[in-house]
Amino acid sequence: MSDIREVLDLEAVDADIFRGRAVPSKHKRTFGGQVAAQALVAATKTVSADKQVHSLHGYFIRGGKSAEPTVFLVDRLRDGRSFATRQVRAVQNGETIFSMQASFHIPDDVGPEHADRMRDVPAPEEVVDERALPRPGTRALLDDWVDWDVRVIDPAYYEKNPYTASQQMVWFRSTKALPDDDTFHVCTLAYMSDMTLLYSSLVPHPEHKVQMASLDHAMWFLRPFRADEWLLYDQISPSAAGGRGLTHGRIFNRDGDLVAVVIQEGLTRTLDPDK
Repeated sequence: MSDIREVLDLEAVDADIFRGRAVPSKHKRTFGGQVAAQALVAATKTVSADKQVHSLHGYFIRGGKSAEPTVFLVDRLRDGRSFATRQVRAVQNGETIFSMQASFHIPDDVGPEHADRMRDVPAPEEVVDERALPRPGTRALLDDWVDWDVRVIDPAYYEKNPYTASQQMVWFRSTKALPDDDTFHVCTLAYMSDMTLLYSSLVPHPEHKVQMASLDHAMWFLRPFRADEWLLYDQISPSAAGGRGLTHGRIFNRDGDLVAVVIQEGLTRTLDPDK
C-alpha cells in the first residue's frame, strides 16, 4: 500500500482535471475510500483557501481497477460569498466509476452549538490491534492498511444502545505523522471513513457470507481534528434488507468532540455458493 501522501498527491493534467496514480493493492478493485479521498482532493484544489469542505455526497457507480490510474473531472457548480459547490467525476477508461458533490463553507460563521456525547469505551491502548486477531474476512483489507492502526472494541466493554439493531466501536488513526494541513487531514479522514463501516451491518450476522461493496457515501466535517491522532468511530447499522446494508458512523476525537458524521449504504448480497 502506498503512503497516504502519495495517494492524495494528484497530478494536474489541465484546468480542473487531475490524475490519481495507481495504488499497489492485493485487491483488483480500488478501495472506495481511496477514490472518495482523491475526488475530494481534486475538488479542494479548485476552491479558494478561505473556504473549507463541510460535506460530501458520493456514489460508487462501477468498481475501479486498482492497477490503473484514475482521472478526476471537476465542475465548478457555484462560487458564492459563504459557500462553494463542486461536482467531481472519477473516470477510468472513459467510464465514470465514482461521482461526488462537495460543499465548502467559510470557517468563521457563528451560530448555536451542541453535539452528541462520546460513549464510555476502553482507551485505544487497552484494545487489541486487529492484526493480532485471526479474522479471515478482514485479513486482506488489514494487509492493505499497514499504515493504519485499527482496533475494534470488544462489545463486552461498552454499554449497548438497546434500540439499535447493530453496533460496532472502532478506534483508528494513521500510524505515520501527517502534515500540519487541515485539508490534508480532512481528505485523509475521507479515505479512513470507508474502513470497517460496512462491516457494522454484519455484526448480528457473523456467519452469513455476503458480497460487499460500497454503494454511496456521505460525510459531514464538523470540527477540526488530526487523522494521526486516535479517533473513535461509533458505528451502527439501522437496517439491512434487500441485499443492502445501511450504516451510520459518528467520529469523535479522543477528547470526546464530535468531529465528523458518515452515512453509507453498501451491497450486502448473500453469496450464491454455486457462483
